Amino acid sequence: MKWFAALVMMLSFSLVSCEKEETDEVILTGVLEKNDGITTYQYGEFFIGTFALRSDKIDLLDYVNEKVQIKGDKIEGYPIENGPEYLEVIEIERK
Repeated sequence: MKWFAALVMMLSFSLVSCEKEETDEVILTGVLEKNDGITTYQYGEFFIGTFALRSDKIDLLDYVNEKVQIKGDKIEGYPIENGPEYLEVIEIERK
């Protein structure tokens, strides 16, 4: 009977550890653009497609008008005011 209880516990632990962890990580490829205009949602100086970008670690100005691949994390609380998703860029690579 003890072996049965141990087996049930092991199976339940394995099921829990197999759950897929949700992530807000996004990988994008495209031309990095700089927005110098005014928007209704007032965030995001840099864009790839419909994603607004920022980075505390990478100077995105160095990549403006270049085709890049970025890895970024969605910023909690966005989009707002019908604006785009907002990403914190953590890696960037020229393509």
